[in-house]
Amino acid sequence: MAIQYGGVILDLCVLALVEKEDTYGYKLTHDVKQTLNVSESTLYPVLRRLTKEQYLSTYDRPFDGRNRRYYQITDKGKIRLRNLKTEWKQYTQKVEDIIRGNQK
Repeated sequence: MAIQYGGVILDLCVLALVEKEDTYGYKLTHDVKQTLNVSESTLYPVLRRLTKEQYLSTYDRPFDGRNRRYYQITDKGKIRLRNLKTEWKQYTQKVEDIIRGNQK
């Protein structure tokens, strides 16, 4: 069964990974793709949007004769991540309740 991953789930995953360490786009997409079946063409717009909304910032570092763009989480991004984690826990608990027949 294929689960459709909406923007909120991708935001949560990207922000959580970048919070652990600054990372560049290719590595980030590779890391997300190992767990979720999403393409690079899906993730790069997420990175651009999170940067535009100031949840992420970027900087360049030289690598093999060219610049590699790194992403880092901002203070605003940390707040957003904390809120998304709370929402995710509440959502998954409700789904678990339904699965177990404990819905209220």
